[in-house]
Amino acid sequence: MSQRILIYTRFNRFWHWSQALLVILLGVTGYEIHGTFSLFGFERAVTLHNWLAVAFGVLVAFAIFWHFTTDQWRQYTPTRRHLREMVRFYLGGIFRNEPHPFKKTEISKLNPLQRLTYLGLKLLIFPIQGFTGLVYYYYDDLAARGYLTDGVGMIALIHTAGAFALLAFLIAHMYLTTTGETPTSNLKAMITGWEECHEEDPHPAPPATVDTPGVTSGGP
Repeated sequence: MSQRILIYTRFNRFWHWSQALLVILLGVTGYEIHGTFSLFGFERAVTLHNWLAVAFGVLVAFAIFWHFTTDQWRQYTPTRRHLREMVRFYLGGIFRNEPHPFKKTEISKLNPLQRLTYLGLKLLIFPIQGFTGLVYYYYDDLAARGYLTDGVGMIALIHTAGAFALLAFLIAHMYLTTTGETPTSNLKAMITGWEECHEEDPHPAPPATVDTPGVTSGGP
């Protein structure tokens, strides 16, 4: 038996799709700047890339405010509960049509691996991309003041590596989106916000809490 519940709020969906669009456009313009292909032209690609980066920064600022004022930051708190089950599922169970070991709830929307992945994006990849992008943009001013005397090569390399990491995440994310109960169920949930959740679940979703050694986590 299942019930239809609201998993993703309006801002959840706005944040997700706006972030996805900006990341894709930043990738397209960034790879063009590196000469991978020609679409907008080099100068226009540089201008678009810079403005898209500003838009992404504004979106992140709003998202941080929303996450902390609504306590949604707890969704990214790492947990070890059902972590092994998720690893086994993605390594083999998913190819044998085994049931998903994690069921979403209104207070726990991300499985343990998603929590770790998204936390890494928000605390590592995005900050690195933002910092290296700013350094790259203001390189001439920094060099004139005696900084970065070894050149901009390492900064560009780190920024490009971050771009490849985001591309790998995007490809994996798009594939895993099709692994729900139906190939489109996860996509529909992120568009409408509503998802079918089973009431009886042998592997209930973990609460959004941090696992502390020596302390038993709450929940069934």
